[in-house]
Amino acid sequence: MSILLLKRFRNQTSHWPPFLTAVVAALAAFSTYTCMYAFRKAFTAGSYQDNSFLNVDYKVLLVIAQVLGYTLSKFYGIRFISEMKNKNRGKTIIFLIMFSWMALLGFALVPSPYNIIFLFLNGFPLGMIWGLLFSYLEGRRTTEFMAAIMSVSMIFASGFVKTIGRILILDYNITEYWMPFVTGLIFIFPLIICVLIMELIPPPGKLDKELRVERVPMNASQRREFLLAFLPGILFTIVIYTLLTMMRDVRDNFEVEIWADLGIFDSSVYTRIDSFITVIVLILMGLLILIRNNLKAFTVIHILIISGCMIIGLSTYLFQQQLISPTLWMTFSGLGLYMGYLPYNAIFFERMIATFRYKSNVGFVMYLADAMGYLGSISILLFKQFGDSSRSWAVFFEKGILIVALVGGVSAIFSLLYFSRKAHKQTIVKESEFQMLYV
Repeated sequence: MSILLLKRFRNQTSHWPPFLTAVVAALAAFSTYTCMYAFRKAFTAGSYQDNSFLNVDYKVLLVIAQVLGYTLSKFYGIRFISEMKNKNRGKTIIFLIMFSWMALLGFALVPSPYNIIFLFLNGFPLGMIWGLLFSYLEGRRTTEFMAAIMSVSMIFASGFVKTIGRILILDYNITEYWMPFVTGLIFIFPLIICVLIMELIPPPGKLDKELRVERVPMNASQRREFLLAFLPGILFTIVIYTLLTMMRDVRDNFEVEIWADLGIFDSSVYTRIDSFITVIVLILMGLLILIRNNLKAFTVIHILIISGCMIIGLSTYLFQQQLISPTLWMTFSGLGLYMGYLPYNAIFFERMIATFRYKSNVGFVMYLADAMGYLGSISILLFKQFGDSSRSWAVFFEKGILIVALVGGVSAIFSLLYFSRKAHKQTIVKESEFQMLYV
């Protein structure tokens, strides 16, 4: 009965104007990913200072365990997401998140240090959610708008979930170990509603396919051909994305500690700062929908990433010179970080595929970059714990984002030059083929 109702509603939504479809899909994707964050990031609102294991910071071990599961999920997702067909996406999303929630129950019930394994089990299924959600949105002429709104959910949700977690701990006396499970409980019903709405979104239409190229599942040989076709550009992309992922994860997982090191203990600061960043990045990315030419949009995306690296470097320099406050530094360094990071999660690969008219899907190349990015994230956590443990999280973050600003900015410039030259060569080849038809 429910399946018949779903099909009936989907038939009705197929007659919606494109803008209405885009708005509904964007808000549903934003809300779904925000709900997912409640299951993934709530535990970071705790400090776990009353515990340790093998003389290692217990929270670091928890973060490493979850990120390890998340990383392995990304490697698995290179194949799983790229070959995924549209059938049963909604059921898969709900199943994966429910599995991660049960892992949080295990984290609450099993005493430490044995509960560390449950953070690994929590992280693995959640790594699939982005690719499943984005598959609803890609390949449309409104993808930038929808993807921009979906992507900024990770900025908003990170601060929002931490705020809820801290409120549960401080105001309701829920322990740090039960808090993640209870936070997830709050978001279960909204999650199911949002996924049902995603299922109502009609597939891309004929005009969408003409403007953005049809998106198709990719087998092993097709994935290999795609890599060989764009290998230098993909390598530059992976370098930038790995650096951005590492420092974005440091900020996300240890934001409580960074603010404490800076002498700020306001529980609302996470939501306040991250909401500001959300609005700015949303506007910047959403405006790209106005650029119909794919190559021009792809170029502007590169400029956005390069600008983000410049903002990171400049704000950190001003902070080191004591010309701006810690709050302004965290605001602008976070803004620059997400200006570079979010385009790769939403529109970079979307416009790349559309620019070169390559029948494929965003999931494959996105998960390839994600796998490398989260592998780097684990590496930097291990380095911090075992190679640089004396340095505070604030200082560690400060030094790390300077590297992102320099190496990431230079790599983004090389990426822009490579893809621009490749697009120019492709245009020349097409013009030559066109002329030969009339000789």
